[in-house]
Amino acid sequence: MSFQLNMPPSVVTRMAKSEEGDEPQKKSREDYKKMKELEEARKAGTVPAMQDEEGKDINPHIPQYIMQAPWYYNSTVPTLKHQRMQDEKEKVYSKMGQWFNKGVKKGPVATKYRKGACENCGAMTHKKKDCLERPRKLGAKFTGSDIAPDEHLQPNITLDYEGKRDRWNGYDVDDHDKIYEDFAKIDEAKRQLKTQQLDEALLSGEKDALKAKKDSDAEEDEDKYADDIDMPGQKFETKQRITVRNLRIREDTAKYLYNLDPNSAYYDAKTRSMRENPFSNQGKSPSELPYAGDNFVRYSGTATDMAKQQMFAWQAYEKGADVHLQADPTKLELLNREYEKKKDEFKTGQKDSILAKYGGEEHLEAPSKQLLLAQSEDYVEYSRHGTVIKGQEKAVIKSRYEEDVYINNHTSVWGSYWKDGRWGYKCCHSSIKESYCTGEAGKQAAAENILPILAAPNRDSSEEDEEAKSLLQQHQEKILEKRRKKKRKEKKKRRKKHRKKESSSESSSSSSDSEDDEEVKQEKIRQAIAKEEARRREIDRIMALPERKRPYNSMYDVKEPTEEEMEAFRIKRQNFEDPMASYVDK
Repeated sequence: MSFQLNMPPSVVTRMAKSEEGDEPQKKSREDYKKMKELEEARKAGTVPAMQDEEGKDINPHIPQYIMQAPWYYNSTVPTLKHQRMQDEKEKVYSKMGQWFNKGVKKGPVATKYRKGACENCGAMTHKKKDCLERPRKLGAKFTGSDIAPDEHLQPNITLDYEGKRDRWNGYDVDDHDKIYEDFAKIDEAKRQLKTQQLDEALLSGEKDALKAKKDSDAEEDEDKYADDIDMPGQKFETKQRITVRNLRIREDTAKYLYNLDPNSAYYDAKTRSMRENPFSNQGKSPSELPYAGDNFVRYSGTATDMAKQQMFAWQAYEKGADVHLQADPTKLELLNREYEKKKDEFKTGQKDSILAKYGGEEHLEAPSKQLLLAQSEDYVEYSRHGTVIKGQEKAVIKSRYEEDVYINNHTSVWGSYWKDGRWGYKCCHSSIKESYCTGEAGKQAAAENILPILAAPNRDSSEEDEEAKSLLQQHQEKILEKRRKKKRKEKKKRRKKHRKKESSSESSSSSSDSEDDEEVKQEKIRQAIAKEEARRREIDRIMALPERKRPYNSMYDVKEPTEEEMEAFRIKRQNFEDPMASYVDK
């Protein structure tokens, strides 16, 4: 970025026609190159940055089209004022505390008519058509009397975004003193009224009325003593959502210091509560511990009864009964008993009325659930083997499948008979599913083994063939099997020898092949190094050219480099951290 004079064409023409002839000249290539070098040096920080007319540094990384002022700005020095908000266009807002002055008359009232004033009332702040007074029969212009005072012209206040939304803008602090004065007057009137009523009661001798008056005044008085206020957290009102936290005594150990393990009981700092037991991993009973968590205190002993009494006290207070758990525990207990008694009487009365109206009392006289589901009076004796000796056996619970359904004249179900790893029917000893029942005849046939095919239909035919073969045939088969084994062993030995010979020949050929591959690889690396050197020479040639004469690289072929090209790049790469790198010939 560099500054260049940007003059209007008329100025350039005038300078060219003048005798001095100081019109801006076209820069040569050397001047342009020096300007570019200076710009790069400013960006690198080796040369101080350019300064504007106020002495402020201009960021060298700002583009030229932003820094350069337009020709109609008539700028002769570097500047950025044309990019900033102009003073004549910048809005000026009202200051804080500036507001409309309401109800103020301007100056003293005039005694005679002034030229240019309102013809109707004589005020200088408006004209006759804008006058808000009643039209006079003869205006102040002709009478010269009863001149109206001038109005206070309110300022034109322009507020910004925050000023428009400021709820206290224009608030007068002195107005708050009036509220104190009103309350003080009301309190003074109350005191005077009370003293007057007390004097009248003393004169009339009404002692009971006086005492009742004092009690009512004590209840209505807003400034109560601390002893009359309920204990914190004990009385709950829906209209007053106030919670008072009971702070612990400073000498007590904090709950979170009992166990410093971060995985132990969780401590809520906001409510100062630790519900779980911090010593749960020590195996001690909660009664032996100094602290066993808030839940232990809450649900042990008479804490649950205390909580129920407290809930009843809150509910009674909302209904209008003034009872307190700590102040009147006996009264609260008696009231609770009376409430429970009336509640039971109401429920029984409601139940009796419903039964008398709709009936159905006989259905409520059923035995309890314990007798219906778990116990009965049926006496049953069992033997050691589990059979029933005396009494009736308990009925088996039926499943959701069909039971005791007999098909094909059977008197038992499938699976009631088992023999030799097979299921069957008990009535006929048949092992074929969905077969027709043969009764006692089927049992005799199964016992005498008359139907071997039906009894064992899945027997292999190979077993029958083995039974039919003679001893000579079996001996010949054994001899043939031994010969086959010997032939297999000999084949294995031959294969092992052949593999050893192949491996030795392959190792010799692989060594020669590896040498050939290494030579080919080295040749490829040499070619890649030559290409890398040619590429670098081309880059140096292009960088030596001016920027405008350099060719474009839009048609450059982009592809993944090969292993040889990457190796050539690593070989030719220059290590800039090497102190002798500058002495190596490129």
